[in-house]
Amino acid sequence: MPPAYRAIFAEWSPPIFLTTVTLLTAIIYARGWFAIRKTRPAQFPDWRLASFLTGLAILWLAIGSPMDGFADALLSAHMVEHLLLMSFVPPLILLGHPTVPLLRGLPRPITKHILGPLIRLKPLRSLGHWLTTPVIAWLAMNLFFLGWHVPGAYDFALEHELWHDVEHLCFLFSSILFWWPIIRPWPSHTRSHGWYLLLYLVAADLVNTALSAFLAFCGEPVYTFYVNNPNPFGIQPLADQVAGAVIMWVIGSLVFLIPVAAITYYLLQPQKRIAA
Repeated sequence: MPPAYRAIFAEWSPPIFLTTVTLLTAIIYARGWFAIRKTRPAQFPDWRLASFLTGLAILWLAIGSPMDGFADALLSAHMVEHLLLMSFVPPLILLGHPTVPLLRGLPRPITKHILGPLIRLKPLRSLGHWLTTPVIAWLAMNLFFLGWHVPGAYDFALEHELWHDVEHLCFLFSSILFWWPIIRPWPSHTRSHGWYLLLYLVAADLVNTALSAFLAFCGEPVYTFYVNNPNPFGIQPLADQVAGAVIMWVIGSLVFLIPVAAITYYLLQPQKRIAA
């Protein structure tokens, strides 16, 4: 193994808090999934359990594994990390219909005496519905996406570990909001997919494309962190930036355009068109 790789692995240690939270969440969800599957086997097939657990595993891989060390050294690796957090983890978790299994998996006194009363509060329910409306969800994800890629904010996050964690949380939770109107995990209000979702996804892809194109064609390194802290792999900052932009452009666009194709096919079916 080259010395640069060995150095990153040598500096890495499993994050205790993230690892503990991830494992506990997996156990709670699995416990609830097995409980609810007894009464709703058709609604909770095996693939929902696999989807949720895969989402958690990718979350840990992105920010808990040595990948996070590579992301600190290379912009291209950082873009892969962001893609995992924003485009893979949220839909996988939401496809697991996590709300009820997580509640069922917790000890009953916690659900009955703490979470139950909170969930029944009308202001909190109204806030949840408002946050998952398409306009708010789209704005939240894209504003956080663009805001954290402003050079000053991006460099600041890399230089301050606490704010780097805040950046990750912003990406993760705003992306969960973004994917919510598309997946609509049970028991949220279900409606037929509408044509507005095509605009919703294409507009998000245009934002991703604009940022990617800027990074790819601006002709100079945008983030001074990578200039002031040369990576140990000998990759020039501009070449690294172009590689990261291409990754974000190609894979990011596929993440948006594949659902566009699926929803278009769904809406063009005669029996679905009537329901829509």
